[in-house]
Amino acid sequence: MRIVGLTGSIGMGKSTTAGFFRAAGVPVHNADEAVHRLYAGAAVPLIEAAFPGTTRDGVVDRAALGRVVLGDGPRLKQLEALIHPLVSADRDAFLAKARARGASLAVLDVPLLFETGGADFVDIIVVATAPAHVQRARVLERPGMSVEKFEAILAKQMPDAEKQRRAHVVIDTGRGMEAAQRDVESVVRMFAGR
Repeated sequence: MRIVGLTGSIGMGKSTTAGFFRAAGVPVHNADEAVHRLYAGAAVPLIEAAFPGTTRDGVVDRAALGRVVLGDGPRLKQLEALIHPLVSADRDAFLAKARARGASLAVLDVPLLFETGGADFVDIIVVATAPAHVQRARVLERPGMSVEKFEAILAKQMPDAEKQRRAHVVIDTGRGMEAAQRDVESVVRMFAGR
C-alpha cells in the first residue's frame, strides 16, 4: 500500500481535496479529526493535568486551551508532545485497517505534514494550494476568524512555495474544484494503479 501525505496551508482547499480522494474510494485519515476525537477522549486527562482548567465536562475546551498555548512557544510544544503520539497511534490503527482491507493507496490528511516530520512517513506528497488572495478570502470568511488569527496560523506553517517545492504533486484548487477533482482522480490512477 502506498501512503499519500496530503497537506496545504489554511484555506488552500486541502479538506476539499481530501474529499475528492474519499469520493475516488481512497481511505483518508484526517489528523484534525483525530485530534477532535482525542479531545473528547484519551487526551482529556493528559491535557487537564498539563493545562489545568482547559477541559469541561470531559472534553477539552479548545478556546480555553488556545488562550493558554497560542503565542507561547514552549507551552505549544508541551501540548504537541502530548497530542502527537496519540495522533500517531490513531494514524497507525487507520493504516493497519486500510492494509487489512486491501487498499492500494491511503491518504494521511495532515495540515502540518512538513512541520511535524510527517513527510518522512509517506511515499507521495500532495500539496493543495491556491493563490494567496483566494486563500485569504476563504479563511477570512470562516466564523470567528480575524486577520490577526489568520496571520498567527500562517506564521507557524511552512510557506506555501516551500510546500510546493517539496511536493510530488500540486493540486491547485484556485483553478476551480472540478479541475482539482480531475487532478485527484489522475493521482489515484497514477499511484493506485486504477
